[in-house]
Amino acid sequence: MNFLQNITPREYQLKILETCVKKNCLVVLPTGLGKTLIALMLVIKRMKEFPGERAVFLAPTKPLAEQHLASFKKQLPELFGDMQLFTGEIKPSERKKIWHTADIIFSTPQCVANDIKKKLYDLKDVCLLIEDEAHRCIKNYDYNYVSQEYQEQSLHPRILGLTASPGNDVSRIKEICKNLSIEEVELRTRESEDVKKYLQELEFEKILVDLPAEFDEIKHLLNKLLNEYIEELRYRSVLFGPANKTRLLELQKKISGTLARGNKNYNYMLGASACAQAIKIQHALELLETQTLTGFNKYLKNLLEQSAKKQSKGVMKLTARPEFNFIFMQSNELLEKNHEHPKLREANKIIKKEIELNPSAKIIVFTQFRDTANILSKNLNEISGINAKVFIGQTSRAGEKGLNQKEQKKIIQEFSDGEINIL
Repeated sequence: MNFLQNITPREYQLKILETCVKKNCLVVLPTGLGKTLIALMLVIKRMKEFPGERAVFLAPTKPLAEQHLASFKKQLPELFGDMQLFTGEIKPSERKKIWHTADIIFSTPQCVANDIKKKLYDLKDVCLLIEDEAHRCIKNYDYNYVSQEYQEQSLHPRILGLTASPGNDVSRIKEICKNLSIEEVELRTRESEDVKKYLQELEFEKILVDLPAEFDEIKHLLNKLLNEYIEELRYRSVLFGPANKTRLLELQKKISGTLARGNKNYNYMLGASACAQAIKIQHALELLETQTLTGFNKYLKNLLEQSAKKQSKGVMKLTARPEFNFIFMQSNELLEKNHEHPKLREANKIIKKEIELNPSAKIIVFTQFRDTANILSKNLNEISGINAKVFIGQTSRAGEKGLNQKEQKKIIQEFSDGEINIL
């Protein structure tokens, strides 16, 4: 491993590497514990064993592929070999030229899959295929296609799958292994004996806040509406057992499937609407209890807009209920009086104190919903010494545009440089 510069592999990384050298391996390792270094060490070994052949490193997005390229360039000297990034912005004819001169290719699976289909090059001289975020190979056709073609074409095939989250479903993990021709799984958690000694102990503190009394009346009316829809589902003999969110979503899927197959059962047709409204009320309850009053109010407005456009008879009936209109008016009045969910105030207090104690601190706040991130960011930016920005995915939703890759990269760079101190 004399090509590695300024880095000493950990014991568990070397142990995992031993397996990867001998067999196609799926490495399951939590984020930040060095999956990329294992991949890098395997690249060195394979390319030493098969001089003149190349390695291909696939990642699901262009920014991730760029990140891996930068990491390899940082750790390996230039004399190790030519490392190149494949993107859709590079002309196919140019990619074909690069393929025959590069030693390590970093790409998205779509790019390589399309090139193979067009026979721009083959995978005969690829001695190692690395597939990052390997759990995506269940839904990602291109990941599977490249893997299968590689197994058939390569003179010296070796596959390395990397993931931090394969899921808990055994059948799902088996499917990943089947799609990638995996022979061995190397799994570690933060609690694994050979990993623990390298980690700082994480401190967890749970802070509980009480819902204000002003929220109680709204909560009571929402539960009243929810129970009416639940009782209707039971009366129509379509719901048995608990009526939690997961159960209602499963029931909605079951009813939709039954109706789609042509079964026009009267109870199922009426049950479909009752189930849909129950899910909406349960979501409203979740927003009120665990998120923000602003987000809750916005959701009610959205339902009223749907009703005005006559998009759903069920929503029209729900929003026509006196209880619904009272709830909406109450939430408006509370917002006018500057009421909000108490956890926002608690989060502001904790972050403000941390920045006062350590002005150079950087803090990442995870939220379940975008609306929560937006209101929290707005509140934090009113505090001296804080510059907060919201970081979200690329998907656009009603009234809110997602961030493109360029915007995401810019925000991460600003956070890295200290221009932003709260993400």
